Amino acid sequence: MHEISILLIVIIVISLVFDYTNGAHDAANAIATIVSTNVMPPRLAVVLAAVLNFAGAFLGTEVANTIGKEIINLDIIEHCPAIILSALFGAILWNLITWFFGLPSSSSHALIGGMMGSAIAFSGFNALDLSSIIEKVLIPLFLSPVIGFAGGYFLMVFISWLFVRARPAKSNRLFKRLQIVAGGFMALSHGMNDAQKTMGLITLSLFLFHAIPVMEVPLWVRIACATAMLLGTSTGGWKIIKTMGHKIFKLEPVHGFAVETSAAIVITAASLFGAPISTTHVISSSTFGVGSAKRLSAVRWQVGGNMVFAWVLTIPLSALMGALCFYIFKLTGLA
Repeated sequence: MHEISILLIVIIVISLVFDYTNGAHDAANAIATIVSTNVMPPRLAVVLAAVLNFAGAFLGTEVANTIGKEIINLDIIEHCPAIILSALFGAILWNLITWFFGLPSSSSHALIGGMMGSAIAFSGFNALDLSSIIEKVLIPLFLSPVIGFAGGYFLMVFISWLFVRARPAKSNRLFKRLQIVAGGFMALSHGMNDAQKTMGLITLSLFLFHAIPVMEVPLWVRIACATAMLLGTSTGGWKIIKTMGHKIFKLEPVHGFAVETSAAIVITAASLFGAPISTTHVISSSTFGVGSAKRLSAVRWQVGGNMVFAWVLTIPLSALMGALCFYIFKLTGLA
């Protein structure tokens, strides 16, 4: 029992480390456009994102339930909690690799890939809840960037039509203010979706170790995950900010407002549905949509190709890393 308790503590600590890296890696998405358009200085933008990511973590548990109950079959893995530890190590490793190269890949899908890979290594594909993975992961994986692109494009077209006769200086001042609101909305929606993923993983671990009787997220888990996300966000993710805010196309405040608003709406809707989507996917595709509304040549499509390449690789490579971590733990007697 003593060893099991120690392993549970290790899993919780590593889960919070993942939440921290998620905040440092993905939360930059919420503030990249604010920084790149000079609406707010970087330090103040990081504070805004950190506080609202923390608040967003308390808005629902639908995504946590998906991660905890609907990715892996509980009756198959209930005697092997090391699967969770393997999944975390695989996801963190992929996060660190993509962070080092400045690639805006998905921490969400790295976590899901790590879970899938470690579960398959333990018991084959029957360890996965494939129908739920298709409904809650794969379909949103493809739909959310498409909707983000379309939302950004049409919102930018509508704004251009609405302010066609407005004086540029006046509209620029207006959208500088509105972009702060939209950036806050984006940070809130990020916390609402991303912090819940780690909540679900910790809750699953507690259930597997019989520390809680039912799969419901305890309050202390919500507070711990929200705090880890806040601390991770406060470190910033300046390489990701550079990619998101500068390399796709030259942003102005009106573009930043359109990007953040359309992305935040998609992420919030997905969170209410319980889909653990990638905030990086959505805000990137929204940025491309807004840039395309300006003109197609304004967008650096090669950057988009690099992003898509990283996105496509995330689940299979993080699954591979999760499986490798599981085999290592098995060899060392931890699994």
